[in-house]
Amino acid sequence: MNRRNFILTAIASVALARPALAEPIRVDVYKSPTCGCCAAWVEHMARAGFTVEVQDVDQATLYSLKARSGITTELGSCHTAFVDGYVIEGHVPAEDVARLLAERPDAIGLTVPGMPIGSPGMEMGNQFEAFDTLLVLPDGMTDVFQRHV
Repeated sequence: MNRRNFILTAIASVALARPALAEPIRVDVYKSPTCGCCAAWVEHMARAGFTVEVQDVDQATLYSLKARSGITTELGSCHTAFVDGYVIEGHVPAEDVARLLAERPDAIGLTVPGMPIGSPGMEMGNQFEAFDTLLVLPDGMTDVFQRHV
């Protein structure tokens, strides 16, 4: 682990400890009622100390919510969440959400497009495919926020 990753991990760890010390941070999740991987991501976020509120919605409502929030088809995944003014799309690790909230960049939010194997909620034994968490900027462009290899 290089120095930069060590420092970012330390910052995220402190931010994740925040919910245990202060008012828990609420995450509002919108998902299909039959999606098991979405439910597993919700559990991942709850284990990380977030207070998670779930609303099961039909696909048309979910797609409309994504579009209104600035999440294009290319950036999409199976569920959409909102936390403290940011959109969280798909299987974003809790550590990345904590870092986003600690740094507060000018952005729409974070996304992990698709459903990469090994991302939170998409665990399949010891299978893992590298993925990037993308920061969605106000103009719809993206930057790599965190690489997961």
